Amino acid sequence: MNHDNNEAQVVPEVIDDINTRHQRRMQRKKELIDQKIAAAQRVTGIVVINAGNGKGKSSSGLGMVMRAMGHGMKVGVVQFIKGAMSTGEELFLRRFPDEVCFHAMGEGYTWETQNRERDIAKAKLAWAKAKEFLSDPNIGLVLLDELNIALKYHYLDVQEVIADLDARPEMQHVIITGRGVLPELVEIADTVTDMQVVKHAFKDGIAAQAGIEW
Repeated sequence: MNHDNNEAQVVPEVIDDINTRHQRRMQRKKELIDQKIAAAQRVTGIVVINAGNGKGKSSSGLGMVMRAMGHGMKVGVVQFIKGAMSTGEELFLRRFPDEVCFHAMGEGYTWETQNRERDIAKAKLAWAKAKEFLSDPNIGLVLLDELNIALKYHYLDVQEVIADLDARPEMQHVIITGRGVLPELVEIADTVTDMQVVKHAFKDGIAAQAGIEW
């Protein structure tokens, strides 16, 4: 009984110590984060790239589209590969024609189209539309969905793309998605995320489903 009573007395002290040490760590962390925030005062348009083999690259980009719309920004979306079928994001965003211009200009995955010349022609048309957005200071954010694929297969010239990105309005943000990002594009980007696969339902025989994959 005495042993149990001693444990009952010690436990609150241990908890208090844990809580105190946690508070001190968070105070030190806050000081470091506040210093970094104070040092990051430059405001400008940035280039964000979502790459890698993992799921969620386009979903993240489209999430940023909705975030920008929530802040009253006008948005331009160009999809370079997708277009053979309507996605849930496209069906949703087309409800807001005054806020977002959505152009799905591909004809489907490259293993489905199997026609390089036609894919190149479609990619060039898509880039022409992208250049319209990149030259419009009224558009605050441009999503170039699956552009990395078009560059990986050399449907477009990466140096031309970089030149057009560099010439865009100062405050315009650009999101680029797709597997196989070229190192030249990584070099000029401000934020690059490499999404990796841990598990995917498709490998267990689960079909792609509306609301999850498209």
